[in-house]
Amino acid sequence: MGENHNNNWPVWATEPVEIKTPDPAWLEKGRYEVNQLREHLSPFGVSEIEHVGSTSIPNLPAKPIIDMMAQIKSYDDLEEIVEKLKADNWNYVPPELDGREWRRFFVKVKGDKRQCHLHLMLENEERWGKQIIFRDKLRENPLLARQYAELKRKLAEENHDDREAYTYAKTDFVKRVLESE
Repeated sequence: MGENHNNNWPVWATEPVEIKTPDPAWLEKGRYEVNQLREHLSPFGVSEIEHVGSTSIPNLPAKPIIDMMAQIKSYDDLEEIVEKLKADNWNYVPPELDGREWRRFFVKVKGDKRQCHLHLMLENEERWGKQIIFRDKLRENPLLARQYAELKRKLAEENHDDREAYTYAKTDFVKRVLESE
């Protein structure tokens, strides 16, 4: 997205990167949103839904957006899923805009602000396990969580208006955590 974004995009698609002070309510909001998604998506065979990302890690500064991922057997019912979620303010970002073929991406919006992300992934997608391992390592290791918090603040300042660059700049840290014992 960044500076070359299309002027026809909604406000939430290009909102700046802002890291907020940790909020204990994020965990409860994550549980609530997971339960809502379970209701919406269980008819499509989705049973696994996880709250991941920085808001799922206690005491970690974060963009105040609840990141969730859900597993599905196939994308055959995607059109119906898009319609079902649209009624609850979820916006579908097709892969050609998202740039990540391995998922189907949704953004829940309220008042032109992102509230939640949903990464819908096929079963056996390797990123599923990596997301959980990363989350759990940061939950278990306060030093790693502090290092990640410092990096996120620095990168948010450097990439305030470029969400993609911000995300990409965290890659080396994430890989290091995943490769650590």
